[in-house]
Amino acid sequence: MTDKINIDSDYIKLDSLLKLANLVMSGGEAKLLIMDGQVKVNGELETRRGRKLYAGDRVEVAGRGDAVVG
Repeated sequence: MTDKINIDSDYIKLDSLLKLANLVMSGGEAKLLIMDGQVKVNGELETRRGRKLYAGDRVEVAGRGDAVVG
């Protein structure tokens, strides 16, 4: 099941979204998952933890689930 994460600003950074969606417990864990190539944004591998995400972007974390920015 995909979680929809609503934000109050124009964008949210990838590592912050992972924490907000409860896909990771900390920023350090987010950093490791991203660096290990376990995170995709809109179906493409993403290695920048500061990647800006906008409404409609889909984030997938291998073995943990996914979320859509609302």
